[in-house]
Amino acid sequence: MSVRAKKHLGQHFLTDENIAKKIADTLTENNYNNVLEIGPGMGVLTKYLLEKKPKVTVLELDSESVTYLKETFPLEHFKLDTSTDKFQIIEGDFLKQNLPQLFNGEPIAIIGNFPYNISSQIVFKAIENRDMVPEFSGMFQKEVAQRIAEKKGSKTYGILSVIAQAFYEVEYLFTVPPSVFNPPPKVDSGVMRMIRKENYTLPVDEKLFFTVVKTAFNQRRKMLRSSLKSMNLSETLKEDPIFAMRPEQLSVQEFIELTDKIASHGDRNHNRTS
Repeated sequence: MSVRAKKHLGQHFLTDENIAKKIADTLTENNYNNVLEIGPGMGVLTKYLLEKKPKVTVLELDSESVTYLKETFPLEHFKLDTSTDKFQIIEGDFLKQNLPQLFNGEPIAIIGNFPYNISSQIVFKAIENRDMVPEFSGMFQKEVAQRIAEKKGSKTYGILSVIAQAFYEVEYLFTVPPSVFNPPPKVDSGVMRMIRKENYTLPVDEKLFFTVVKTAFNQRRKMLRSSLKSMNLSETLKEDPIFAMRPEQLSVQEFIELTDKIASHGDRNHNRTS
């Protein structure tokens, strides 16, 4: 039995065993046990994960892949079956999962050969659940993986770069050619890894930080005094030199400082009027 790749699910099955092992090896040897693989397909990556970690959960939306894994995946090699807590197969959409409930709040490493069409959403969901996701790695469209790891000053540096790097150390690891997939995609793929920072709480209001970053990059060619106009900044605040910069010129730390300036100025205005 084999699984037919479905275009609407963005499926491109990895066929190269060496690259699968290389992706599995991006997981560090940290002392958490749970690994969640998103989109295992026919399990080319899964078997290497089972050799590395004591608990592996695979989450697959494609019912044909789920049937394949349950019927033909070589669990006997690992002396496992799907009734144990060492390995479980879940049919479902990662974006709709309640991760704290699914894993009882235990730490999990997330990994996978991610569907290109939802890969950014997968990263955002991992970041939302960062309290229990100390590590995240996997394969994306090359440009997306590079964007997440990009530093300030680049045209591809954007919302995802800043928000991911606010909480994680991000590293672009290696490029994967189309020829190792079935069917081959039209673009190169890239593997990147995110390791959660030791201190992953921000010294500013996180909701405001997200709003500032997203609003700034929505008009990335404009200076911040223009792109942040909807935040009703005072003329006095806009005289600060940082507002003459464009969003791609700001590091993560500078976005934190910008958020603090906006929050502090707002508090002062509120105190004057209350």
